[in-house]
Amino acid sequence: MGRTSLYFTDLILLLFLFTGSVTAQQKKSEQVQDTVEFPLKIRAGGDIVGPAIWFAGRNILNAEGYISADINEKIALFAGAGYSDYKYSQYNYEFLSNGLYFKTGVDLNILKPEVSAGKYWAGIGIRYGISRFTSETPFFNHEDYWGRINSSLEPTRRWGHYIELSPGFRADLFSNFNIGWSINLRKLIYPGSKKDLRPLYIPGYGSGGESVSAGVSYFISFSIPFKKIRVPIKPEEPEEPLDEEELNEQGVNTNSQSLRGNRPATRFR
Repeated sequence: MGRTSLYFTDLILLLFLFTGSVTAQQKKSEQVQDTVEFPLKIRAGGDIVGPAIWFAGRNILNAEGYISADINEKIALFAGAGYSDYKYSQYNYEFLSNGLYFKTGVDLNILKPEVSAGKYWAGIGIRYGISRFTSETPFFNHEDYWGRINSSLEPTRRWGHYIELSPGFRADLFSNFNIGWSINLRKLIYPGSKKDLRPLYIPGYGSGGESVSAGVSYFISFSIPFKKIRVPIKPEEPEEPLDEEELNEQGVNTNSQSLRGNRPATRFR
């Protein structure tokens, strides 16, 4: 009797151990199936629109580059800098502006990790921009009832501040080589001078006479993966089973359709 009870005890213990190991393996497989590997990258690139406009013969040169680093699959830190040289002249005045600008912020990815996979990005960038520039008016003339006045404004160094929103898209063209575009919407915070003496052009922002400006950027960049993380993904929810009432309704509809289909056609003589 004692041996029999001992056998039963050992059998129960083995059953519990086997059940626990199976459950652990199931949980582990579920975790593997519900996660995806995502590479975090550091990117460095530049805008190609500014140089293209300058080569086309316009009186403006913009050169901009940036660096970004992924924090996770959704957020990347962004830092950018650029140089701008602007010239404008007409019959009664000439205006010059040149200087550096800096932008910092974050890029937010709206794609799912299993879709993005570190190769595609679609979302919006949020930036704060600072422009350090020099503006001057080498000559201007004004004519009125009393005659003509010729004068000039000496170079003045200014600080400009603005906020930028940049929705866009980026994709890997080759391994670790990216291309993309963005629409840049900017809101001027401070033009660097009083309202009546705003500069015609603020590097990095655009027209100083407008409180809102817009632009388009096409850029190329190179990326370096530095870490891989496992990102949980939301599994597809299974379809809910039909309740008894819905099953009965489907059964009635099916029977009515079959009766109509099997009904003999009426012949007229």
